[in-house]
Amino acid sequence: MNTFDKYLRPTYIIDSNHPDIIEFTNKTISGENDLTGRAVKIYYAVRDRIWYDPYVPFHRPEHYKASNVLKLRRGYCVYKASLLCAMGRACGIPSRIGFADVRNHLTTRQLLQYLGTDLFVYHGYVEFYLDGRWVKATPAFNKELCIKHNVPPLEFNGREDALFQPYNQEKKKFMEYVKYHGTYADIPVDEIVSAWESAYGKERVQEWIREFETKGHISRRDFSQEEIVK
Repeated sequence: MNTFDKYLRPTYIIDSNHPDIIEFTNKTISGENDLTGRAVKIYYAVRDRIWYDPYVPFHRPEHYKASNVLKLRRGYCVYKASLLCAMGRACGIPSRIGFADVRNHLTTRQLLQYLGTDLFVYHGYVEFYLDGRWVKATPAFNKELCIKHNVPPLEFNGREDALFQPYNQEKKKFMEYVKYHGTYADIPVDEIVSAWESAYGKERVQEWIREFETKGHISRRDFSQEEIVK
C-alpha cells in the first residue's frame, strides 16, 4: 500500500467522494492545475465561506462529516478542518488532520464562561503533502472575525505552515500552542470527547451533549456578536 493512500481515500466523516464536496471543490479550483495552487484556493474557500462557530454539536461522527459542514456553512475548527481535508483529497492532495491544545488569550467573555478556561483542547488543523513535505494550514477563523478581534487574517501560500498568530496587531498575546497530539487520517471523535471531559469536566461536557440532544443541533448563541475579552 502506498504511504499516502490513507490520506487520499474518503472516510465516513471525511467524505471527499460526496457529490457536493466534489462540486464545491471543482468550482473552487477551477482552472488551477498546480497542487499548491489548489491547496491555497481551497484554504481560502473554507477559511472565509464557512463561518467560525464554537457552539455546535461535537459528540457524534456525523457532526464532523465534511458534506454536513458544507451544508451547514458554519462550525468550529475541527468542522472546518474536516471540510478542508476532504476538499484536499477531492483534488488529489494527500491531506490529514492534526490536533493541538491552544491557549486563547483573546476570546469572548461568553465563551470563557461556557468553557471555564481559555485552554482549547484538540484544536484541529490540516496538513497537506505538497512538494515533498507536509504543510500545516489552519482555516478556523474567517476574515471578518479576525478583523473584529484585531488580528490579521491568517494567510496561506502552500509553502509555509499557516499557524495561529502569537500576537494581535496591538502586540498582545493572541494564541499559544501548548501541546501537539499528532496527525490522523480521520476524525477521532471519541478521543476528542474524552479530552474535552478531562479538560472541561465530564459533567459540563455531558450537559452540553444533553442540551444539543434535547434542544436541537443548532445553538442560539452568536459568537460573532459576543463581547471580546482584551
